[in-house]
Amino acid sequence: MKDPLRQRAVIMTVYLLLQKYLTKNSRWVESKHKSDYGQWKLSAGNFYGDAEADKGIQTSQDAHFYALSALFEPFSNEGKPLVIQFTVKHEQKIDCGGGYVKLFPDDLDQSDMHGDSQYYIMFGPDICGYSTKKVHVIINYKGQNHLIKKDIKCKDDELTHLYTLIVNPDQTYEVKIDNEKVESGSFGDDWDMLPLKKIKDPEAKKPSDWDDRAEIDDPSDTKPEDWDKPETIPDPDAKKPDDWDEDMDGEWEPPMIANSEYKGEWKPKQIDNPDYKGTWVHPEIDNPEYTHDATMYKFNNIGVLGLDLWQVKSGTIFDNFLITDDVKEAEEFGKETWGKTKGPEKKMKNEQEDMERKLREEEEKEKNKEDTEGDDEDDKEDGEEEEGEDDEEPDDDAGIEEDNNGKPKDEL
Repeated sequence: MKDPLRQRAVIMTVYLLLQKYLTKNSRWVESKHKSDYGQWKLSAGNFYGDAEADKGIQTSQDAHFYALSALFEPFSNEGKPLVIQFTVKHEQKIDCGGGYVKLFPDDLDQSDMHGDSQYYIMFGPDICGYSTKKVHVIINYKGQNHLIKKDIKCKDDELTHLYTLIVNPDQTYEVKIDNEKVESGSFGDDWDMLPLKKIKDPEAKKPSDWDDRAEIDDPSDTKPEDWDKPETIPDPDAKKPDDWDEDMDGEWEPPMIANSEYKGEWKPKQIDNPDYKGTWVHPEIDNPEYTHDATMYKFNNIGVLGLDLWQVKSGTIFDNFLITDDVKEAEEFGKETWGKTKGPEKKMKNEQEDMERKLREEEEKEKNKEDTEGDDEDDKEDGEEEEGEDDEEPDDDAGIEEDNNGKPKDEL
């Protein structure tokens, strides 16, 4: 029987899946746990490397939860690497939202998938404001979700990026972004799944005669006789005001000022402690609650890939999902998909930005031109009004009052 993990892609590109998404036999299922989940659409976005190959699942409604999952033939990663890989494009300049996937057991009720549904692995970028820009790697162990203790920075630009998680049967892992390693380590070191191997011996106590003081006071050092001086003294230059009334104001006292002779608290000089034994180290013993588990990496009946997330600003595109046991194959798959379109995508985005910049510059020039012409027109009108006033002929009879017969009053 063909091992399902050896299939080139247990989940192929999202574009191929969404062709089936419109049919009754689609492996993609939208959760009905809530009635107001955000809607998905098939899109390559506003810029892309290939209009068809870059089509993926895109969130389309702001401030919504999203819940979509795909079922595939279940398998176990026992004794083999497990590779989870997909692409994410936050072309909307995401401010707060998830870009991660979850791997579930095959018994998940897809129609009821929600945030509390138990999963095996959660992996991918999460961005919220300036403080949260990280790659989640959360592992479920014995029913408890364990966050990785390392801070892995995610990409926060608007281009498509390839995210890869490799889980090895020796319980090591590797996180790659754009086919380049960004973090690695082991389950034992980077997650608190197991109790500590060693604990402090509860029976051990520091001996009463253990001296861990590196230095001590010099017993031969004594305080000088003239050391003690007050911190503040009355201002010798202060004088009682002439209008000071002791009956009304009480006894006059000069204000206090810092004493230049004050030396602070005296402390004896320090010398090496001849009885110093060093810092006492609490002895450790094997933790009776610790049991090595060589199967922390193993998951049985892996069968569902889910997108269960929240986004304030929608527009994220997910694509190129791949689950395999072949690390090299995942790398090649990334090169064949994301690797071929990343360059053209960036070129198209740059061209759009250049065009938008030029349009803004043209609009600004046009606006400045209109403002300048408007100012010139106003200046011209003002000049014509002044010129018209200067061209008017003076009235010789101006200021002479006439009577009702039209004769000047001074002639009457």
